[in-house]
Amino acid sequence: MKTLHRRRFVSQAMTGVALPGMAARQTPPPGPQPGDRPDRPAGLTILNPCGRVPVSLIIDDSTCLVNLNRFAMPQFDLAHGGKNPAYLRNWREWPAEIPDSFVSRFGEWCAEQGVKGKFSVVPYPACVGRLDRLLPGWSPSELDASLELVRTLLAPNWDFHPEMITHTRVIDLKTGHPYPETSLNFMENWEWTTGKSADEIGAYLRYALSILKNVGLRCEGVTSPGGFGSRARPELARAVGQAVRDIFAAEIPHYFLDLVDRGTAAVTPRVELASGLESADPRCVVSIVGCTSDWTGGWDNTTPGGADRFITADLQQGRLVEVIGRKEPAVMVCHWTGIYWNGQELGFHIFQEVVRRLGSRYDHLIWMKLSEIARYWAARELTRMERETGAVVFRAPYACPDFTMQWEGETPGGLRLRHQDQTLPLKRVSAPLLLRSGAWIAEGRQSTACFDLPKGISRLEFAEA
Repeated sequence: MKTLHRRRFVSQAMTGVALPGMAARQTPPPGPQPGDRPDRPAGLTILNPCGRVPVSLIIDDSTCLVNLNRFAMPQFDLAHGGKNPAYLRNWREWPAEIPDSFVSRFGEWCAEQGVKGKFSVVPYPACVGRLDRLLPGWSPSELDASLELVRTLLAPNWDFHPEMITHTRVIDLKTGHPYPETSLNFMENWEWTTGKSADEIGAYLRYALSILKNVGLRCEGVTSPGGFGSRARPELARAVGQAVRDIFAAEIPHYFLDLVDRGTAAVTPRVELASGLESADPRCVVSIVGCTSDWTGGWDNTTPGGADRFITADLQQGRLVEVIGRKEPAVMVCHWTGIYWNGQELGFHIFQEVVRRLGSRYDHLIWMKLSEIARYWAARELTRMERETGAVVFRAPYACPDFTMQWEGETPGGLRLRHQDQTLPLKRVSAPLLLRSGAWIAEGRQSTACFDLPKGISRLEFAEA
């Protein structure tokens, strides 16, 4: 029987494909409701930020120091009763640590290339120890130094997510210890969320988020390990909204659960549970969708799929070429353990080649963190726009950098953005690649403007010629 990748399990389960141990579904399980949407006048189109295509990297199974899956593998094997060959790897030969020297090298290279994304920090990795207390096998000073490296080197370009609490066994929130039962029903990756309420899942998320808050890491989102929440999707979305707001007061909570690594199904973010859009307290949750499987090295150090799966050497084919061609966010998915690949760094080398190839083919990409993508899509879908004589009026529940809109019609006298008592003239540029916040371009009878959209009411005014 073919073994399925844990997150591939989620993707297939959502599309109704029969899986080992599961009855075939005729329809996907119900997802969260999108919620409110404003009316939009015809003739106004919201484009990608600066008219570019967002690119991002999701890194799963990462944490401080612990080579997570060296410790997770025997726990997965126990939960499956020793019957799944995927968990019979030679994990005892894998190193216990992914050293900070590698974190530094990876983080510095990504900063030089402008790479942005999400870096999981599992709070209680595989039950080895809590990052806000003690990590057995490492000294307190080593743990402190590792956390400081994450806070300083990675924070500017990476969102931090808890990938639940342990990424393996479910923690009893009353005791802080794993439940005694070791079946799939008490593993975060599998069945624990099935039948749970939003409040129950939210309490679990708050526990995870609180540990990262204790060590000075801000989170605006969470990552589901494997199938966490896949059979409780409405409850998971509500839980994310509750927990991330409660612990970090984040305006736009987001989460990563799904990926679609082939075909024509959209991989755009899903803005869910929107409400109160013109109130003082607008609400929504954004589901970020990955567009690749892990072809860098895998969570379990299997043979990598290689750079060609992302983009071929001739730059003409590959999953990223498909997604970028549709102007959808190209959010790649990988695992920290595969990036390091037991010290051989196979995944890192593959990712470096992918970045090189992207740079060789495209000049209109924009690297973004998941929180930045979530904010843009929330503003894109939830901002009310109204046409008036000589102006477009925006009623925005959220502020949004690089908000970019396009319309048909001549703009002979230029543009200015007015918000409260401030007026910003927009500068006209001559080419689409020069479009930045505070600029606009006219091409024939089509005009495009890019500006930082303020929260609340603002006006894009057409100045007289």
